[in-house]
Amino acid sequence: MTVSYQSGFGNEFATEALPGTLPVGRNSPQRVAHGLYAEQISGTAFTAPRHENRRSWLYRIRPAAMHGSFTAYTQQQFHNDFGDGPVTPDQLRWSPLPLPGSDATAPRVDFVDGLFTMAGNGSPAAMHGIGIHLYAANADMQGRFFYDADGELLIVPQQGRLQIDTELGVIELEPQEIAVIPRGIRFRVSLPDGVARGYVCENFGAHLRIPDLGPIGSNGLANPRDFLTPTAAFEDIEGEFELIAKFQGHLWHASIGHSPLDVVGWHGNHVPYKYDLRRFNTIGSISFDHPDPSIFLVLTSPSDTPGVGNMDFVIFPPRILAMENTFRPPWFHRNIASEFMGLIHGAYDAKAEGFAPGGCSLHNCMTGHGPDAATFETASNADTSKPHYIRDTMAFMFEARAVIRPTRQALHARHRQIDYQQCWAGLAKHFKG
Repeated sequence: MTVSYQSGFGNEFATEALPGTLPVGRNSPQRVAHGLYAEQISGTAFTAPRHENRRSWLYRIRPAAMHGSFTAYTQQQFHNDFGDGPVTPDQLRWSPLPLPGSDATAPRVDFVDGLFTMAGNGSPAAMHGIGIHLYAANADMQGRFFYDADGELLIVPQQGRLQIDTELGVIELEPQEIAVIPRGIRFRVSLPDGVARGYVCENFGAHLRIPDLGPIGSNGLANPRDFLTPTAAFEDIEGEFELIAKFQGHLWHASIGHSPLDVVGWHGNHVPYKYDLRRFNTIGSISFDHPDPSIFLVLTSPSDTPGVGNMDFVIFPPRILAMENTFRPPWFHRNIASEFMGLIHGAYDAKAEGFAPGGCSLHNCMTGHGPDAATFETASNADTSKPHYIRDTMAFMFEARAVIRPTRQALHARHRQIDYQQCWAGLAKHFKG
């Protein structure tokens, strides 16, 4: 199958897999072409301002209402139980989530069953906050489909490609690319490489959008034309399938007698999309000082406070550092915001060791953090009369205005690095009063 895309961010797209599927001049004709059903999916309130409104009209073989009754589905590692107790102000770091076995005797774990909740805040009921999850899988979602009614899913692969078959078309994804699956869209994940690992941010708040550029001007950061939305593709398959739903923090499943990926044509802007992080147009300082990480912002979910994000997705891509007489790595800092960081590829320039691809760290509100001792000594003595080329790397951060609460299973996980704080123990006293 040839996968094709439409270019742009937040566009009003229109696509059909069979000619004549989309009605002309209306959304819901008395009889839809090809004997299809018309169905609207709304990602925002009907009365949301036009520039905020997200909805799509789907023309499908069967409406989404056709499935069996839902019953509880048990996947104890994937949830929104962020805990009610005290949150430690310690710096926290984890090694990569172990991959399931690849031999024939290993348990088969697909994308949904391979999700492991690390942290989060807010709730689906309040419609603000985020859930942060890791995934590690070794099997396709055979005969299973999933949708999240609680939020949109930002998927960040670290190892292994993903094929994401959605109601609105097919997305092929590789490490250093990301995909966003909107709230309510049904999909299935296959693993072309047989095994995969990565990160997922579940956004309960306002939908993600590219940030305003302000004084940067009309170009830069993530350019709209580099976002890709799939063209229509459908399955006309009957059989015994399973539909898994996430609703109000819990998982449910129901039987369904056909593939729900049966949308023959659609138009609208409540759509899945992908973006290649390697196309990010990095903006930086060319005089002095290390700029704030907000210049690395790819996507943001705004909150009810102007300029403050419910969640910001920030990356640290390859770039050139040319600031003179400046400490070039990220400085030591304490933030009002809370930061969950991951590493997709290579090494992160503020950590000399211990932070591996697939790993992650959490630095909460006003918790001090920054370069480790080895990085500090190297950067303090570097020759800043010459540019420094940071190559072959891709790190990212989920930043939230609310404290990110680690889950109990994350705090007690075998891959947690209990000795993480020791990376700063070697910082020497240089004061010469």
